Amino acid sequence: MGEKMNKYKGKIICVTSAKGGVGKSIFATMLTGVYSYLKKKVLLVDMDLSSGGISVLLNLDKGKTIYNLSDDILNNRFKEHDGYVLHYNDFVDVLPACKDPREGNKIDSKILEQIITIYQNYYDVIVLDTTHTPTNATLLSLDMADNILLLISDNPVDLKNTHNLLTVLESVNKENIKVILNNAYRDEKKYFKRYDIKNYINHNVDYILPNSMYIRDINNYLMEGKILVLNDKLVFKNDSDRELLIKMAKDLIGDSDEK
Repeated sequence: MGEKMNKYKGKIICVTSAKGGVGKSIFATMLTGVYSYLKKKVLLVDMDLSSGGISVLLNLDKGKTIYNLSDDILNNRFKEHDGYVLHYNDFVDVLPACKDPREGNKIDSKILEQIITIYQNYYDVIVLDTTHTPTNATLLSLDMADNILLLISDNPVDLKNTHNLLTVLESVNKENIKVILNNAYRDEKKYFKRYDIKNYINHNVDYILPNSMYIRDINNYLMEGKILVLNDKLVFKNDSDRELLIKMAKDLIGDSDEK
């Protein structure tokens, strides 16, 4: 995977949230799966350096991690980019978070920036899955992203946190934010309508993941370690869901089919 450099630098998509428990990491893997479906070379980077679980979620045994990569770059041992990623399929690679939570604090932001810049040369898309806390890795991800995807629920606490986060992001002139309302992560009554949410957070709701995407036995599927949209038992359960996710994925990279 990625043996030949791309002519164009890959698009960077940062997936974040204002609180935990809104389905952010699952969505990051699903978006990655959609790009795989579109035959885009995509790297999923676990930027929750201290407690990220993308490799666990996908049942990928950790070999080297982002810490090993950063340490090798720092000490001039870095040679082959392909040796640090885990291969999920022909189109998806994963760069895991640290094995030891303490290692995350040892990675310098400048090295992280260098890592992402290096891997842009080998992938069409880089998806950065962040923590909801403002760590250096999260802040760097926000800075480097071509598009910031802010995943929200209609939970009142989440909306308050989202409003505060958007205020901060807009104060530093972040205009590349797409708000995604996740109505698929639980099968419960919704608190607010889209119009009410828009007025409260003072930002458009750009996409809605509908309740039709809710998977009742999701934990059973997650145990299989498969990206949900690529799971043969689920594969885009209905046409409208598939079309929505494909349109979203293409919009985020400017429909790079021409490249």
